[in-house]
Amino acid sequence: MNAPDLLRTEWMRNRTYDELALGQTARLVRTLKHSDIQAFALVSGDVNPAHLDAEYAEGTRFHGVIAHGMWGGALISSVLGNEFPGPGTIYMEQTLRFSRPVHVGDTLTIVLTVLEMFDDSGIVKLGCEANNQKGQTVISGLATVLAPRTRIERPRPALPEMHLFDAESRMNAWLSQIKLATPLRCAVVHPCSEDALRAALMGAERGLIEPWLIGPEARIRALAEQLDLSLQGCHFQATAHSHAAATQACKMAAEGQLDMLVQGSLSSDELLTALQANPALHCGRRLAHVYRFDIPSYAKPLFMSDAGINIRPDLDAKADIVRLAVGLAHANGLACPKVALLSAVETITERISSTLDAAALCKMAQRSQIAGAILDGPLAFDSAVNLDAARLQGLSDSAVAGDADILLAPDLESGSLLAKLLEYMAGAASCGVVLGARVPVAMSGRTDSMRTRLGSLALAAMATRVMPD
Repeated sequence: MNAPDLLRTEWMRNRTYDELALGQTARLVRTLKHSDIQAFALVSGDVNPAHLDAEYAEGTRFHGVIAHGMWGGALISSVLGNEFPGPGTIYMEQTLRFSRPVHVGDTLTIVLTVLEMFDDSGIVKLGCEANNQKGQTVISGLATVLAPRTRIERPRPALPEMHLFDAESRMNAWLSQIKLATPLRCAVVHPCSEDALRAALMGAERGLIEPWLIGPEARIRALAEQLDLSLQGCHFQATAHSHAAATQACKMAAEGQLDMLVQGSLSSDELLTALQANPALHCGRRLAHVYRFDIPSYAKPLFMSDAGINIRPDLDAKADIVRLAVGLAHANGLACPKVALLSAVETITERISSTLDAAALCKMAQRSQIAGAILDGPLAFDSAVNLDAARLQGLSDSAVAGDADILLAPDLESGSLLAKLLEYMAGAASCGVVLGARVPVAMSGRTDSMRTRLGSLALAAMATRVMPD
């Protein structure tokens, strides 16, 4: 009998013992993805570096990451439990021989063949074979099952949606795309914590920055020695404390000695106060904080502003914030980013001022007062980032709704709440930068991880491409 393709349907129907015959076969075709390996590792707890560490795996006899052997075994179990014989089958015994490795991108064809049947017990023995796309056998074996005697039809169970999110891999992929002709002259302001210092040195290793460590030199050197970190290639500008470090960094930036600033282990207020107190760093625009998020359930990076500086921005301030965020998106390779102007509703009403601002901003973009982007609003958050929600709101003709690149928050409170929600409830990885001065400032909370700090540093490095002359 020809092997039928096993299709996913809404109903699961088994094959009873009496419907099976010697030589009868079934098959399943599956292509291995990297996410399959990650999911299997999460479920099984098997984190062998042969499966998850590309650098290590390249040096093994298999020359690259391979699937867990039992991933193929699980595919055999899938056929037995779902289709052949299907629901009601009791798995009794399985032997497997692993002949060849399975690499990411390999396509396996699993074929099960009825070899023996025992009428008195209902036991069935099935030959199991998995061949790759080259026709080579990678797995072979024998399954022994107790086949069902009665017909079973059940709705196919609905499984929860799984989002595999590897923040480290996404960060590394993004950083690998950043190519600078020369490292940027960067002040790392008061780097007196482990994460702040390590992130700065990693930025230097990646060729992003030439670090100027501004702060208490003896304390920084002692920290580096304690952590066994080399400070070779770093410049020092000694200051007594964090206030002095912030003032000195802004002075050096104003004099053209630096291309960017990075927050170390001092507070954001200290650094921003020093920045605003130096007139030479002002360039006629408002300061604004712009987040960059990597969100497990969103297919691309998402920028958002302002959740850090402007408490209740008026229309002119919002226009400046949009321009700064658009410029940063341009620097990150988006030629014409889609900007969603957020509010509580999609309709324009004088009772909600953010809807009026959104409408005015759209008209400003229409008349080229805001250039280089597509704006739409007012949009509720769901309509901005979810196509189904956008369609339900009658926004199918919007170029922005459901596919935003940039979110403009109505005010700091809502922006901050949304940012924390994305981080702590949606699992987003974030980094941020302050724009609007002569140099960008990589901002991080004092408790932020090294990954977040490194991301903020990289974001600031990208922002230097759109800084005013």
